[in-house]
Amino acid sequence: MKVFVINSGSSSLKYQLLDMDTQQVMTTGLVERIGDSMGRISQKNWPDTPQQANIEEERPFADHHEAMHTVVNLVTGPGGVIASAEAIDAVGHRVVQGGETLFTSTCIDDAVVAQIRANCPLSPLHNPANLVGIEVARELFAGVPQVAVFDTEFHQTMPAEAFMYAIPYELYEELRIRRYGFHGTSHRYVAQQAAAMLGKRADEVNLITLHLGNGCSMAAVRQGQCIDTSMGMTPLAGVMMGTRSGDIDPAIIPFLMKEKGLDMAQIDDILNKKSGLKGICGMNDMRDIHAAAAQGDAKAALALSMFVYRIKQYIGAYYAVTGPLDALVFTAGIGENDDVVRGRVCAGLAHLGIEIDPERNGGRKKTATAVQAESSRVAVFVIPTNEELAIAQATQAVLA
Repeated sequence: MKVFVINSGSSSLKYQLLDMDTQQVMTTGLVERIGDSMGRISQKNWPDTPQQANIEEERPFADHHEAMHTVVNLVTGPGGVIASAEAIDAVGHRVVQGGETLFTSTCIDDAVVAQIRANCPLSPLHNPANLVGIEVARELFAGVPQVAVFDTEFHQTMPAEAFMYAIPYELYEELRIRRYGFHGTSHRYVAQQAAAMLGKRADEVNLITLHLGNGCSMAAVRQGQCIDTSMGMTPLAGVMMGTRSGDIDPAIIPFLMKEKGLDMAQIDDILNKKSGLKGICGMNDMRDIHAAAAQGDAKAALALSMFVYRIKQYIGAYYAVTGPLDALVFTAGIGENDDVVRGRVCAGLAHLGIEIDPERNGGRKKTATAVQAESSRVAVFVIPTNEELAIAQATQAVLA
C-alpha cells in the first residue's frame, strides 16, 4: 500500500510518499514560502527508489494549488518515483484541530470537511491551511481515499479535571474553551516506541513524553493513554518555547494593554512570535544560544536556564499523576539533538529515580537510544519522532 502524506501549513507544504508494505520512505519534500515573491522546493528520494535526482530549487509558488500540482508532477509519471497518481492507494492529511467533534482519524468526506472548517475558530492559523491541502488533494487524487489524522486525537483521553479551565462553565458549553493539546501524533508515536523498548504493551506503560523543538509540548501518559498535556486550547500554553511564552499570568495581558497601549493583535504577536527564548535573549535557535552562553552572554545563559527549569516543573507535576514512571522520553529537534538540554533537564532528579549517563547521552541521536544511568530507576529514552510514518500508519488502519 502506497500512502501519500500531506502536512499543509499556511505558507508551506510538507509531503512524503511511503510504501507501507516495506515501511520504506520513497520520497520526502518541502515547499516553503508559498505566496511569497520567491519560494523554495526541496525533495529527497531514497536510494532504492527510481534514480531521480534530489531537488533543490528556488521559484515562486502563487498558492497551494500550484505547489501541489508541482509536487504531484515531481512524484508521479516519467522521471518520478511512482508511475502515476493512480498508483497511490491513499492520502493521509495532518489536521491540527479536531475539536470535540472529530475524536479519531477518519475518512474524509464533505461532512468531515465541514466539521474541520467549523473548528477553524479554535485553530485559525492551522485548520484553514490544512483544509487547503485537503481540497487540492481531493481534486488531484480524485477517487483515492483520503484520511484526516488529528494532532488533538492522542489527547482525547484526558479526564475533565485535566482539560477544563476554571472559568465560567457556560463559556465551555458555548465556545468549547478547554485544553486540547497538540503534537499528539508525535507523542503517540514515541509512546508506542517506548513501550516496545521496554518490552511492554502500549497500554502497560507510564511515561512522560517531551516533544522539544521550536514548539514544545509535554504529555503525561498513564497505561498508554494521555491524561494531561502542556499545550492548551492553543499551542501557546505550556513550557517556554522558541518564540512562544508558554504559561504566563493572564493578568499580564490587560496590564500591557493599559500600560503600553497595545491592542489584542499586538499582544498576540508578542506572545507567539517575540517571546520564549527569543524574547529573553534575541535568539530562538538553541545552537546559537549555547554558543552565546559559552561566550559569556548572560541573557543566553538565562534563557537556557529558564527553558530547562520550566521543563523540570512539568516533569514534577506529571510524575505526580502518572503513577510509577517507566520512562522519560525526549523527541523532536531539541530533544533528539541537544545532549546539553537533556543532561540539564535530568540533572538533580535522582530523588525521582531519574539519572542520566553522560556518555550514553552524548551527541545527537538518530535512532532510539536509552541514555539512563545503570542506577536509574526510570528509563530515559531519546526517540526520533516520525509523524509522517505515524500519519501513514493511522491512514492504513482507518482504511483497513
